[in-house]
Amino acid sequence: MSMLNVRLNEEDEKKLLQVLAAIKADNKSELIKRLINDQWLALQAGRTFVERRGGHPEYLITNKTNLSIRENRKKKFAQYLESKKTKRKI
Repeated sequence: MSMLNVRLNEEDEKKLLQVLAAIKADNKSELIKRLINDQWLALQAGRTFVERRGGHPEYLITNKTNLSIRENRKKKFAQYLESKKTKRKI
């Protein structure tokens, strides 16, 4: 964890105290943490679900078969079951 020191002029210090009183935060550190979290959440709102989760899984990107088509999914699943069956025989 790092420590942050901020120098504020008198006007900004008054504003900080007014905000602190308005949201009923216990101390300045809690207020700053809330502000940082609010800003971070605002930045996240512009990203899609997939972007927030780190992108598409690699196996979906490299897969040449379009698995959104039912027939392709059935073939892929049949291949998977067949490979599992042959592994058991060994």
